[in-house]
Amino acid sequence: MEQITVRLSAVILFYFSIVIGQKSMATIDVSAQIVSPKNYIITKSSSPIIIDGIATESSWELASFTENFIDIEGLKVPKFDTKVKMIWDEHYLYVYAEMKEEHVWANIKERDAIIYYNNDFEVFVDPSGTGRNYGEIEINALNTVWDLLLDKPYRVGGKAIFEWNLNDLKSAVHIDGTLNDPTDIDSFWTVELAIPLKPLIQLKTSSRKAPIEGEQWRINFSRVEWDFDLKNGIYDRKKDGDNYAREYNWVWSNQKVINMHEPEKWGYLQFTESPSSDGIKFMTDKDLEIKQTIFALFRSTKFGDLKRLISMEEGYRENIQVKYAEDKSVQAKFFLTHFGFEYKIVSPITNIVYLINEDGILKSN
Repeated sequence: MEQITVRLSAVILFYFSIVIGQKSMATIDVSAQIVSPKNYIITKSSSPIIIDGIATESSWELASFTENFIDIEGLKVPKFDTKVKMIWDEHYLYVYAEMKEEHVWANIKERDAIIYYNNDFEVFVDPSGTGRNYGEIEINALNTVWDLLLDKPYRVGGKAIFEWNLNDLKSAVHIDGTLNDPTDIDSFWTVELAIPLKPLIQLKTSSRKAPIEGEQWRINFSRVEWDFDLKNGIYDRKKDGDNYAREYNWVWSNQKVINMHEPEKWGYLQFTESPSSDGIKFMTDKDLEIKQTIFALFRSTKFGDLKRLISMEEGYRENIQVKYAEDKSVQAKFFLTHFGFEYKIVSPITNIVYLINEDGILKSN
Protein backbone atom coordinates (compact mmCIF):
# COMPACT_ATOMS: atom_id res chain seq x y z
CA MET A 1 0.00 0.00 0.00
CA GLU A 2 2.86 2.34 0.87
CA GLN A 3 4.49 1.50 -2.46
CA ILE A 4 1.27 2.38 -4.36
CA THR A 5 0.97 5.68 -2.46
CA VAL A 6 4.55 6.65 -3.32
CA ARG A 7 4.01 5.82 -6.99
CA LEU A 8 0.73 7.75 -7.07
CA SER A 9 2.41 10.75 -5.45
CA ALA A 10 5.17 10.62 -8.04
CA VAL A 11 2.64 10.56 -10.88
CA ILE A 12 0.73 13.50 -9.40
CA LEU A 13 3.97 15.45 -8.86
CA PHE A 14 5.04 14.70 -12.47
CA TYR A 15 1.64 15.80 -13.79
CA PHE A 16 1.70 19.09 -11.88
CA SER A 17 5.31 19.76 -12.93
CA ILE A 18 4.18 19.49 -16.57
CA VAL A 19 1.14 21.71 -16.07
CA ILE A 20 3.04 24.34 -14.09
CA GLY A 21 5.94 24.26 -16.57
CA GLN A 22 3.74 24.74 -19.59
CA LYS A 23 3.75 28.18 -21.19
CA SER A 24 0.35 29.28 -22.48
CA MET A 25 0.35 30.38 -26.13
CA ALA A 26 0.68 34.13 -26.51
CA THR A 27 -1.88 35.92 -28.66
CA ILE A 28 -1.13 39.15 -30.51
CA ASP A 29 -3.07 41.26 -32.96
CA VAL A 30 -1.24 42.61 -36.02
CA SER A 31 -4.34 43.41 -38.05
CA ALA A 32 -3.63 47.15 -37.88
CA GLN A 33 -0.34 46.52 -39.71
CA ILE A 34 -1.80 44.53 -42.59
CA VAL A 35 -2.06 46.41 -45.88
CA SER A 36 -3.77 45.56 -49.14
CA PRO A 37 -1.24 46.63 -51.78
CA LYS A 38 -2.60 48.30 -54.90
CA ASN A 39 -2.09 46.62 -58.23
CA TYR A 40 -1.67 47.87 -61.79
CA ILE A 41 -1.61 46.05 -65.11
CA ILE A 42 1.02 47.75 -67.26
CA THR A 43 0.30 47.57 -70.98
CA LYS A 44 2.84 47.48 -73.78
CA SER A 45 3.31 50.46 -76.07
CA SER A 46 2.88 49.79 -79.76
CA SER A 47 4.39 53.09 -80.90
CA PRO A 48 7.32 55.37 -79.97
CA ILE A 49 6.94 57.59 -76.89
CA ILE A 50 8.31 61.13 -76.93
CA ILE A 51 9.40 62.21 -73.45
CA ASP A 52 8.09 65.77 -73.21
CA GLY A 53 5.95 65.72 -70.07
CA ILE A 54 2.76 65.56 -72.13
CA ALA A 55 1.18 62.13 -72.49
CA THR A 56 -0.65 62.50 -75.79
CA GLU A 57 0.51 59.38 -77.64
CA SER A 58 -2.09 56.70 -78.37
CA SER A 59 -0.40 54.26 -75.97
CA TRP A 60 -0.79 56.77 -73.16
CA GLU A 61 -4.43 57.29 -74.08
CA LEU A 62 -5.04 53.56 -73.71
CA ALA A 63 -3.31 53.38 -70.31
CA SER A 64 -5.41 53.87 -67.19
CA PHE A 65 -4.66 56.31 -64.39
CA THR A 66 -4.30 54.99 -60.86
CA GLU A 67 -6.63 56.19 -58.16
CA ASN A 68 -5.55 59.44 -56.53
CA PHE A 69 -2.75 59.11 -54.01
CA ILE A 70 -3.51 58.84 -50.29
CA ASP A 71 -1.60 60.05 -47.24
CA ILE A 72 1.30 57.71 -46.45
CA GLU A 73 -0.26 56.74 -43.10
CA GLY A 74 -3.63 56.23 -44.74
CA LEU A 75 -5.37 58.65 -42.39
CA LYS A 76 -5.62 62.04 -44.08
CA VAL A 77 -6.87 63.16 -47.47
CA PRO A 78 -4.05 64.95 -49.36
CA LYS A 79 -4.47 68.63 -50.11
CA PHE A 80 -3.76 68.12 -53.83
CA ASP A 81 -4.60 65.26 -56.19
CA THR A 82 -1.87 63.02 -57.61
CA LYS A 83 -2.26 60.17 -60.06
CA VAL A 84 -0.04 58.01 -62.25
CA LYS A 85 -0.21 55.85 -65.35
CA MET A 86 2.38 53.44 -66.79
CA ILE A 87 3.29 51.64 -70.03
CA TRP A 88 6.34 49.71 -71.22
CA ASP A 89 8.20 48.48 -74.28
CA GLU A 90 11.35 46.44 -74.96
CA HIS A 91 13.61 49.23 -73.71
CA TYR A 92 11.79 51.32 -71.12
CA LEU A 93 9.31 51.40 -68.29
CA TYR A 94 7.38 54.65 -68.75
CA VAL A 95 5.80 56.57 -65.88
CA TYR A 96 3.57 59.61 -66.21
CA ALA A 97 2.49 61.51 -63.08
CA GLU A 98 0.04 64.38 -62.87
CA MET A 99 0.12 66.54 -59.73
CA LYS A 100 -2.31 69.33 -58.91
CA GLU A 101 -0.41 72.28 -57.44
CA GLU A 102 -1.16 75.97 -56.84
CA HIS A 103 2.50 76.98 -56.45
CA VAL A 104 5.03 75.09 -58.54
CA TRP A 105 8.53 75.81 -57.25
CA ALA A 106 11.97 74.20 -57.05
CA ASN A 107 15.55 75.32 -56.45
CA ILE A 108 17.72 72.16 -56.47
CA LYS A 109 19.64 71.90 -59.74
CA GLU A 110 22.43 69.41 -58.99
CA ARG A 111 21.89 65.79 -60.03
CA ASP A 112 21.92 63.30 -57.17
CA ALA A 113 21.37 66.03 -54.59
CA ILE A 114 18.72 65.30 -51.94
CA ILE A 115 15.74 66.12 -54.13
CA TYR A 116 13.05 65.62 -51.47
CA TYR A 117 14.12 68.92 -49.90
CA ASN A 118 11.98 70.30 -52.73
CA ASN A 119 8.48 69.22 -53.65
CA ASP A 120 9.14 66.09 -55.67
CA PHE A 121 7.84 62.92 -57.28
CA GLU A 122 9.43 59.58 -56.39
CA VAL A 123 9.47 56.08 -57.87
CA PHE A 124 10.46 52.95 -55.93
CA VAL A 125 10.80 49.74 -57.93
CA ASP A 126 11.79 46.23 -56.87
CA PRO A 127 11.91 43.93 -59.93
CA SER A 128 12.53 40.74 -57.92
CA GLY A 129 9.98 41.50 -55.20
CA THR A 130 12.41 40.47 -52.45
CA GLY A 131 12.94 43.83 -50.76
CA ARG A 132 16.59 43.66 -51.80
CA ASN A 133 18.38 45.64 -54.54
CA TYR A 134 15.66 48.08 -55.39
CA GLY A 135 15.86 51.36 -57.26
CA GLU A 136 14.66 54.81 -56.29
CA ILE A 137 14.20 57.82 -58.56
CA GLU A 138 13.31 61.31 -57.39
CA ILE A 139 12.60 64.35 -59.57
CA ASN A 140 11.59 67.96 -58.90
CA ALA A 141 9.89 70.61 -61.02
CA LEU A 142 13.27 71.69 -62.46
CA ASN A 143 13.65 68.18 -63.89
CA THR A 144 16.56 67.53 -61.53
CA VAL A 145 16.99 63.80 -60.93
CA TRP A 146 18.31 61.73 -58.05
CA ASP A 147 18.66 58.03 -58.84
CA LEU A 148 20.00 55.60 -56.28
CA LEU A 149 20.09 51.94 -55.38
CA LEU A 150 19.32 50.32 -52.02
CA ASP A 151 20.97 46.97 -51.38
CA LYS A 152 18.41 46.43 -48.61
CA PRO A 153 16.11 48.65 -46.51
CA TYR A 154 17.66 51.16 -44.13
CA ARG A 155 16.02 49.38 -41.16
CA VAL A 156 18.42 46.44 -41.55
CA GLY A 157 21.52 48.46 -42.37
CA GLY A 158 20.85 49.20 -46.03
CA LYS A 159 23.17 51.58 -47.84
CA ALA A 160 22.12 54.12 -50.45
CA ILE A 161 24.35 53.71 -53.50
CA PHE A 162 24.44 57.14 -55.15
CA GLU A 163 26.80 55.89 -57.85
CA TRP A 164 23.99 53.81 -59.37
CA ASN A 165 23.10 56.01 -62.33
CA LEU A 166 20.45 55.27 -64.92
CA ASN A 167 22.46 56.73 -67.78
CA ASP A 168 19.72 56.15 -70.34
CA LEU A 169 16.99 57.63 -68.17
CA LYS A 170 14.83 60.17 -69.99
CA SER A 171 12.73 62.68 -68.08
CA ALA A 172 10.63 65.75 -68.73
CA VAL A 173 8.50 68.12 -66.68
CA HIS A 174 5.51 70.09 -67.94
CA ILE A 175 3.99 72.92 -65.90
CA ASP A 176 0.50 74.27 -66.34
CA GLY A 177 1.41 77.58 -64.77
CA THR A 178 4.71 79.29 -64.07
CA LEU A 179 7.73 77.96 -62.20
CA ASN A 180 8.92 79.89 -59.14
CA ASP A 181 6.42 82.74 -59.67
CA PRO A 182 4.41 83.53 -56.53
CA THR A 183 2.32 86.19 -58.22
CA ASP A 184 -0.07 83.71 -59.86
CA ILE A 185 -1.88 80.47 -59.08
CA ASP A 186 -0.73 77.38 -61.00
CA SER A 187 -2.87 74.38 -61.97
CA PHE A 188 -0.62 71.32 -62.04
CA TRP A 189 2.74 69.91 -63.04
CA THR A 190 3.55 66.61 -64.68
CA VAL A 191 6.51 64.24 -64.79
CA GLU A 192 7.18 61.84 -67.64
CA LEU A 193 9.90 59.24 -67.19
CA ALA A 194 11.39 56.63 -69.48
CA ILE A 195 13.23 54.32 -67.08
CA PRO A 196 15.63 51.96 -68.89
CA LEU A 197 14.63 48.35 -68.38
CA LYS A 198 18.08 46.80 -68.69
CA PRO A 199 19.50 48.03 -65.35
CA LEU A 200 16.22 47.14 -63.64
CA ILE A 201 16.30 43.63 -65.07
CA GLN A 202 19.85 43.27 -63.70
CA LEU A 203 18.40 43.74 -60.21
CA LYS A 204 16.30 40.59 -60.51
CA THR A 205 17.49 37.63 -58.46
CA SER A 206 16.67 35.16 -61.23
CA SER A 207 15.63 35.06 -64.88
CA ARG A 208 17.35 38.30 -65.77
CA LYS A 209 15.36 38.70 -68.94
CA ALA A 210 12.73 41.13 -70.20
CA PRO A 211 9.35 40.86 -68.46
CA ILE A 212 7.01 38.19 -69.76
CA GLU A 213 3.22 38.03 -69.77
CA GLY A 214 1.94 38.03 -66.20
CA GLU A 215 5.30 38.80 -64.56
CA GLN A 216 4.94 40.89 -61.41
CA TRP A 217 7.26 43.47 -59.87
CA ARG A 218 6.79 45.56 -56.72
CA ILE A 219 6.47 49.32 -57.15
CA ASN A 220 5.29 52.37 -55.26
CA PHE A 221 5.25 56.12 -55.74
CA SER A 222 5.57 59.00 -53.33
CA ARG A 223 4.93 62.70 -53.65
CA VAL A 224 6.70 64.93 -51.12
CA GLU A 225 5.04 68.29 -50.52
CA TRP A 226 6.27 71.13 -48.30
CA ASP A 227 4.50 74.15 -46.90
CA PHE A 228 6.48 77.19 -48.01
CA ASP A 229 7.56 80.68 -46.99
CA LEU A 230 8.28 83.56 -49.34
CA LYS A 231 11.35 85.71 -48.79
CA ASN A 232 11.71 88.55 -51.24
CA GLY A 233 9.52 86.66 -53.67
CA ILE A 234 11.61 83.46 -53.40
CA TYR A 235 10.14 80.14 -52.25
CA ASP A 236 11.64 78.15 -49.42
CA ARG A 237 10.47 75.42 -47.09
CA LYS A 238 8.41 76.75 -44.22
CA LYS A 239 10.07 76.85 -40.82
CA ASP A 240 8.56 76.04 -37.46
CA GLY A 241 10.86 77.92 -35.12
CA ASP A 242 14.45 76.99 -35.95
CA ASN A 243 13.52 73.83 -37.81
CA TYR A 244 11.74 73.15 -41.05
CA ALA A 245 8.11 72.13 -40.68
CA ARG A 246 7.31 68.49 -41.47
CA GLU A 247 6.67 67.58 -45.07
CA TYR A 248 3.59 65.81 -46.40
CA ASN A 249 4.02 62.37 -47.93
CA TRP A 250 1.40 61.15 -50.38
CA VAL A 251 1.58 57.67 -51.88
CA TRP A 252 -0.13 55.34 -54.32
CA SER A 253 -0.13 52.17 -52.19
CA ASN A 254 -0.68 52.53 -48.45
CA GLN A 255 2.43 52.29 -46.25
CA LYS A 256 0.59 52.96 -42.94
CA VAL A 257 3.77 54.54 -41.56
CA ILE A 258 5.96 57.45 -42.65
CA ASN A 259 8.51 55.16 -44.23
CA MET A 260 8.72 54.30 -47.92
CA HIS A 261 11.41 51.73 -47.20
CA GLU A 262 9.09 48.94 -46.14
CA PRO A 263 8.98 47.35 -49.60
CA GLU A 264 6.77 44.46 -48.51
CA LYS A 265 3.90 46.99 -48.57
CA TRP A 266 4.46 48.33 -52.09
CA GLY A 267 1.98 47.79 -54.87
CA TYR A 268 2.15 45.15 -57.60
CA LEU A 269 2.96 45.85 -61.23
CA GLN A 270 1.83 43.11 -63.62
CA PHE A 271 3.14 43.13 -67.19
CA THR A 272 1.11 42.32 -70.26
CA GLU A 273 2.06 42.27 -73.93
CA SER A 274 -1.33 43.69 -74.78
CA PRO A 275 -1.78 47.41 -75.64
CA SER A 276 -4.92 47.44 -73.46
CA SER A 277 -5.64 46.05 -70.01
CA ASP A 278 -9.23 45.18 -70.96
CA GLY A 279 -9.87 41.56 -70.14
CA ILE A 280 -6.51 41.08 -68.41
CA LYS A 281 -6.94 39.61 -64.95
CA PHE A 282 -4.61 40.54 -62.12
CA MET A 283 -3.17 37.40 -60.49
CA THR A 284 -3.63 37.83 -56.76
CA ASP A 285 -1.26 36.09 -54.35
CA LYS A 286 -3.39 33.69 -52.28
CA ASP A 287 -0.96 34.04 -49.35
CA LEU A 288 -0.72 37.82 -49.45
CA GLU A 289 -2.18 38.25 -45.94
CA ILE A 290 0.03 35.49 -44.56
CA LYS A 291 3.13 37.19 -45.96
CA GLN A 292 1.95 40.51 -44.55
CA THR A 293 1.47 38.79 -41.19
CA ILE A 294 4.96 37.31 -40.99
CA PHE A 295 6.47 40.69 -41.98
CA ALA A 296 4.40 42.33 -39.23
CA LEU A 297 5.90 39.85 -36.75
CA PHE A 298 9.39 40.68 -38.04
CA ARG A 299 8.84 44.43 -37.58
CA SER A 300 7.22 44.01 -34.14
CA THR A 301 10.12 41.86 -32.95
CA LYS A 302 12.86 44.01 -34.46
CA PHE A 303 11.45 47.37 -33.41
CA GLY A 304 8.14 47.04 -31.54
CA ASP A 305 6.06 45.29 -28.90
CA LEU A 306 7.70 41.88 -29.33
CA LYS A 307 11.25 43.13 -28.89
CA ARG A 308 11.36 41.32 -25.52
CA LEU A 309 11.78 38.05 -27.41
CA ILE A 310 15.23 39.07 -28.62
CA SER A 311 16.50 39.20 -25.01
CA MET A 312 15.71 35.53 -24.37
CA GLU A 313 18.41 32.90 -24.28
CA GLU A 314 19.63 31.21 -27.45
CA GLY A 315 17.40 28.26 -28.24
CA TYR A 316 14.28 29.92 -26.87
CA ARG A 317 11.07 29.03 -28.71
CA GLU A 318 7.54 30.31 -28.43
CA ASN A 319 4.29 29.63 -30.22
CA ILE A 320 2.21 32.71 -30.94
CA GLN A 321 -1.38 32.92 -32.11
CA VAL A 322 -1.51 35.86 -34.50
CA LYS A 323 -4.72 37.68 -35.39
CA TYR A 324 -4.35 39.36 -38.79
CA ALA A 325 -7.98 40.20 -39.60
CA GLU A 326 -11.31 40.46 -37.81
CA ASP A 327 -12.01 36.73 -38.08
CA LYS A 328 -8.64 35.34 -39.17
CA SER A 329 -5.67 34.10 -37.17
CA VAL A 330 -2.72 31.79 -37.68
CA GLN A 331 -0.11 30.15 -35.48
CA ALA A 332 3.48 31.34 -35.75
CA LYS A 333 6.56 29.70 -34.25
CA PHE A 334 9.34 31.92 -32.91
CA PHE A 335 12.94 30.62 -32.71
CA LEU A 336 15.98 32.36 -31.23
CA THR A 337 19.07 30.92 -32.86
CA HIS A 338 22.80 31.57 -32.83
CA PHE A 339 22.32 33.79 -35.87
CA GLY A 340 19.32 35.75 -34.58
CA PHE A 341 15.59 35.23 -34.56
CA GLU A 342 13.32 33.49 -37.03
CA TYR A 343 9.59 33.02 -37.49
CA LYS A 344 7.80 30.15 -39.18
CA ILE A 345 4.22 30.14 -40.42
CA VAL A 346 2.48 27.37 -42.33
CA SER A 347 -0.14 28.92 -44.56
CA PRO A 348 -3.61 27.54 -43.78
CA ILE A 349 -4.52 28.42 -47.38
CA THR A 350 -1.77 26.81 -49.46
CA ASN A 351 0.22 24.81 -46.83
CA ILE A 352 3.35 26.65 -47.97
CA VAL A 353 5.88 27.09 -45.16
CA TYR A 354 7.13 30.67 -44.74
CA LEU A 355 10.27 31.62 -42.82
CA ILE A 356 11.51 35.13 -42.06
CA ASN A 357 14.73 36.02 -40.26
CA GLU A 358 15.90 39.06 -38.34
CA ASP A 359 17.14 40.70 -41.57
CA GLY A 360 13.61 40.60 -42.99
CA ILE A 361 14.49 37.97 -45.60
CA LEU A 362 11.42 35.91 -46.46
CA LYS A 363 11.76 32.37 -47.76
CA SER A 364 9.25 29.67 -48.56
CA ASN A 365 9.22 25.95 -49.19
